[in-house]
Amino acid sequence: MKYRKVKKKKEFQKILGTGKRAYGGALTVVYLPAEETAMAVCVGKKYGKSVQRNRLKRLLREAFRSQAGSLARPCAFLLIPKIAEKYAFEIFRRDLYGIFKREKLTDA
Repeated sequence: MKYRKVKKKKEFQKILGTGKRAYGGALTVVYLPAEETAMAVCVGKKYGKSVQRNRLKRLLREAFRSQAGSLARPCAFLLIPKIAEKYAFEIFRRDLYGIFKREKLTDA
């Protein structure tokens, strides 16, 4: 599924300020209903050096892409991982599935 990237500071602040938060084991998702599906990943320097941060962002983007096809309505999402020793695609995918289901964002 195609989605738009959240890039502007104003959009980030709007989602963080007025969005609803949902928590998973390895992930926090902040979302806000929107006209089209949009997503951003928030990974700061506390997550490691650039190689680790970029890998983490790739894993989160792919996990979101794999689950975004089942969304019932468009929303803007911020994905914020929790700090861990090791990060895995399957953990993020499972957390996103659980959050989408629990928050009734999915069709299934």
